[in-house]
Amino acid sequence: MSAPTTLAAMRGPAESNMPAVAPGFGSLQSFELMQRQAKLLCSSTLVPAAYRSVIEKLDFKGNVKERIENPNALSNCVIALNMSARMNADPLMVMQNLYLVEGRPSWSSQWIIAQINNCGRFSPLRFDIHDLGEKTVEYTTYRWDEQSRQKVPQVQKVKIHDKRCVAWVVEKGSEERLYSPPVSIAMAVAEGWYTKNGSKWQTMDEVMLRYRAAAFFGKIYAPELLMGLPSSEEAADTIDMEMQSDGRYAMAQPEPVAIDALREGLPATIDPSTGEIIDPDDAALCQIEQQPQQSGGFQPTVEEIAAIHAREMAEAQQSAPASRQRRERGHGSLDLE
Repeated sequence: MSAPTTLAAMRGPAESNMPAVAPGFGSLQSFELMQRQAKLLCSSTLVPAAYRSVIEKLDFKGNVKERIENPNALSNCVIALNMSARMNADPLMVMQNLYLVEGRPSWSSQWIIAQINNCGRFSPLRFDIHDLGEKTVEYTTYRWDEQSRQKVPQVQKVKIHDKRCVAWVVEKGSEERLYSPPVSIAMAVAEGWYTKNGSKWQTMDEVMLRYRAAAFFGKIYAPELLMGLPSSEEAADTIDMEMQSDGRYAMAQPEPVAIDALREGLPATIDPSTGEIIDPDDAALCQIEQQPQQSGGFQPTVEEIAAIHAREMAEAQQSAPASRQRRERGHGSLDLE
């Protein structure tokens, strides 16, 4: 038999008699509750710009010049709430440390270090930095070759003050030391992190060494804490990234190229002054006419001269009937007058 309902319980608010519902995707009530929480968060100014329903663009004086609706704010907040529930973490803390890099989320390095320290499986994360002294390191860059129409590798050298960093902890229960893969300035140069425009490896080398060593340690020994996501610094080093006004990371815009530089690389079949595509035969004829007649210089052969002369005669014959018709129409109009 069911328990009897008392008069006091019936007089109480209806919400108190409803079953407890946790936000999530498991049921209609859980999904609706998650959307209500997401609407509350996306209207707040404490969350990053990628989660706000309205993004404000400021001028150089700090005044609001434009307000743009963010159609992805609600869905971003829902995903962040789902991730915080799976990690048993505070939703606002997840939003503050979750960055979007080309549509893929990534964690800040401070968050990775905090997760490793608070998981309870290890001792606090520690770092050993060794000074390796001055050295010259080679790295490979690529340039575009117009003749072969492909990228050509170039080996360059840079002088650095090399350092190596290793992150380590003591695993609780076994008292065994666990070490991350070593990260060095020479590795940053070889991977292309050091030589990128605006790279922090040149100005804050020890901080970047610790951040990258912590990210490597988390990927190897605690991937479930990171949910398979990289660090934001690692994602920005892999490809050229810049933080946008809406809080996302996107591809860095290339430097503007001067028009004169583009014209210098045009092939011979394009007129650099007008951009007009020239017929290959006409282009060759122009090159022959523009070359100075010098002793020992280029001289067209008899066959080439004959071919050029035959082409000119054919064009003259094709244009003769049209000019004759224009003259006849002109005479006819004069006779009518």
